[in-house]
Amino acid sequence: MCGIVGIAGPHELKWVHDMNGAIVHRGPDDQGFYSSPDGAVSLAAQRLSILDLEGGHQPMSSRDGSIWIVFNGEIYNAPQLRAQFESQGRQFVTAHSDTEVLLHLYETKGEAMLDDLNGMFAFVNFGTRLI
Repeated sequence: MCGIVGIAGPHELKWVHDMNGAIVHRGPDDQGFYSSPDGAVSLAAQRLSILDLEGGHQPMSSRDGSIWIVFNGEIYNAPQLRAQFESQGRQFVTAHSDTEVLLHLYETKGEAMLDDLNGMFAFVNFGTRLI
């Protein structure tokens, strides 16, 4: 299972890199880092590729780069949510990523997105714009 870390508030980027290094055993397939332009928020992830083997790099951003997320777990109803969004004309970059579904859901519903989720998961998202 993947691993996610992050810090909000004053910090050194090295701390996030060190935390992510401490959980490398949680996801040997990929790793990634994000730090907000003002340096107030940093996110990192270690990824174990299960659903979307070639896509799904994290941290992942919305198409316009205004929302960032790290995610661990599985959204059982992600295929249905994805199909619903696609029928509304929303486009996806990845083939099967639960994480990208979460971004679209957050863009449309904000915190109320949690009412639509079925699964076991943890995620942290950060937005530079209000929903």
